[in-house]
Amino acid sequence: MAWDAKAKRQSGGFYSTLGLSRLFLGCLGLVLLLLPVFPGEFQVVVGAEILIMGLFATSFNLLYGYMGEISFGHSAFFGLGAYTTALFMRAFQGPTGEIGYVPFLFSVFMSIPVSALGALIVGFFCVRLTGIYFAMLSLAFGELLYYIVFSWYSFTKGDDGIQGLMPPHYLQGYTHYYYFALIVVAVTLVLLWRVTNSPFSYVLRMLRENKNRAAFVGVNVRTCMLVNFVVAGAFAGLAGGLWGPFQRSVSPTLLGSMQSATAVFMTLMGGPRFFIGPLVGSAIYTALNAYLTRFTVYWPLTIGSIILIFVLFLPGGILSAVQGWIRASLGHRPKSPARMPAMRE
Repeated sequence: MAWDAKAKRQSGGFYSTLGLSRLFLGCLGLVLLLLPVFPGEFQVVVGAEILIMGLFATSFNLLYGYMGEISFGHSAFFGLGAYTTALFMRAFQGPTGEIGYVPFLFSVFMSIPVSALGALIVGFFCVRLTGIYFAMLSLAFGELLYYIVFSWYSFTKGDDGIQGLMPPHYLQGYTHYYYFALIVVAVTLVLLWRVTNSPFSYVLRMLRENKNRAAFVGVNVRTCMLVNFVVAGAFAGLAGGLWGPFQRSVSPTLLGSMQSATAVFMTLMGGPRFFIGPLVGSAIYTALNAYLTRFTVYWPLTIGSIILIFVLFLPGGILSAVQGWIRASLGHRPKSPARMPAMRE
C-alpha cells in the first residue's frame, strides 16, 4: 500500500499539475506548429503575438507565481529589450534599409544582456521591499524609464517611436517570422522550464511561502530575489526584442503600465501555479483581442468584464479549473485550500 501511494505521487497522474501542464503544452504546441497551414495571414499574426506575449507573461510569472511578488513595472524590461533591438537594427541597416542575418540576430539577442543589466539596477532597490511596497516601487521605476524613453527624442525619437524595423528579406513574410519566433520561444521556454525545476526554483517557492523562515534557515533572501528579478527581466527583454521586428516599430507604450497589466491579466487567466499557465492566458487574451475588436469598439469594457469573471469565479485561472474538473471526474476529492501543496510543475 505504501509503495503504491508513493508510486502514485511520483507519477503525478493525468490530473496532476505536471501532467496537466504537459497536456496543455502538447496541445497548444501542436496548434501553434500547424497554424500557418491554414490559409490566410491573420491567424499567423495572432499566433506570433501569442508566442511573444506568452514569453513575456511567463517571465513575469517567475516573480509572481514562483517568488510571490507582483511587479507592475515588468514592461520596462520588455520595452528596454524592444528599444535595444530597434536601435541596433537602425545602426546596422544599409542605405536601402536592409539588414543582414547576423546583424539581425545580434540585434535581437542583445536585448537579453541590456534588459538583464536594467533589471539588475532596478532590482537592487526593489528587492529591499516586499508585498505592495515591492509592487509600487517596481511601478515607479517602470514609469521613470517610460518617461525617459518618451522624453529623450534625440535618441529614442520620443512619442514617434522607431519605425521601419524590417527583418532580413526571408523573415519579412509573416509565416517565416512566425516560425522564427516559434523556434526562439520554444528554446527559451525549455530554458525557463529547467529554471523552474531547479533547486533555485524551490528556494523561490520557499520565499513565496515565508521569507522570514527562509532567512532563518540561512537563505540570503535579497540575493535570491535579485537573481530571479534579473532572470525574469532578461527573458522579458528577449520577448521585447522579438516584438519590434514583428510589429516593424517600437514606441514608448511598450514600457507603460498597461503593458505590465497585460502580463498580469494573461497570468491570472491561465493560472500562475502552472508553468504553461501564462502561455495559455496569452492565447486566450490575444485571441479575444484579435476577434472581439472586429465586432466592437468597447474592448476595454469587454476585457474588463471577462477578467472580473475570472477573478470571481476562476481565481486560480483556467488551468486550475480544468484540473479541478478532471480530479472530480476521476473521483478524487479536492483538497482544502489550507492543505494545497506548493506549486509543482
